[in-house]
Amino acid sequence: MTAPVFVVDQLDGVGAEFVLDGPEGRHAVSVKRLRPGEGVVLTDGRGRWTQGVVKTADGKDRLVVTDLAPVREEPPESPRITVVQALPKGDRGELAVETMTETGVDAIVPWAASRCITQWKGERGLKALAKWRSTAREAGKQSRRVRFPEVADAATTKQVAALLAEADFAGVLHESGDVPLATVDLPAAGEIVLVVGPEGGVSPEELALFEEAGARPYRLGRSVLRTSTAGTAAAALLLTRTGRWS
Repeated sequence: MTAPVFVVDQLDGVGAEFVLDGPEGRHAVSVKRLRPGEGVVLTDGRGRWTQGVVKTADGKDRLVVTDLAPVREEPPESPRITVVQALPKGDRGELAVETMTETGVDAIVPWAASRCITQWKGERGLKALAKWRSTAREAGKQSRRVRFPEVADAATTKQVAALLAEADFAGVLHESGDVPLATVDLPAAGEIVLVVGPEGGVSPEELALFEEAGARPYRLGRSVLRTSTAGTAAAALLLTRTGRWS
C-alpha cells in the first residue's frame, strides 16, 4: 500500500464518489498537493479502508475521490503486541508513540510509574493523553497503516499488573534481566505485553508485583536504552521473531 492515507469518520454508505474536506481535505490539497489521477486510501483507522483516485482538487481543502473500490477490512494482527509505556519527560512521550506506531505496535498503555517525573493529573493529563492519541493517528497515516494503535487511558501499577496477568506472554524490559528478550519462547497467537519503565527505572516493588503477575525482567542488549526508544527497539525484535515481519 503506497498511496497516501486519509482518515474519515466512517466508510458505511460510500458511493461512487467521496468528498474529503475539513482538516484531512486541507492536508491532501494544500500539503500533499494531490492532483487528479493520483491514488489515495481512505480509512477509519480501525481496520476498514478503501482506495480510489483523485477526481478534482478544489480550493484549499476539498478533494473529490472517485473509482472507489469495495470497502475492505484488515484483520487484527496476531500475536497482538501491547507496550506499557511509562510516562517520559517532555515530548519524549510523543516520540515513543510515534516510532512505536510506525514500527507496528497494536496498543499503547501510558503508565504512571512511581519513578515517573511526569505525572498526568487533571486537565493537564487529559491534554497529554489527547496528544498521544493524535500522535498515534498521524503516525498511523504517515506509515500507511489502516488499523491504528489503541492508546488506552493512563494506567496505575495495579492495573498494569492485571493486564500482565492476562497476557499470553508478559515481560519487563530491565537491565537486571539475565535472559535476553531475543531468546525467549513467544506465542504464535494471543497477546504479548511488554513493560517499558521510566528514566528512573522500574522500582523493586513494581518489579516484584509484575513478576507475581507472570512478567519476568528481560534485557535487550548490553546498552541501556532510553524509555522513549526502548519500546520501539523491543517491538521490532518481537515483530521479527513472531513472523509478523517475515
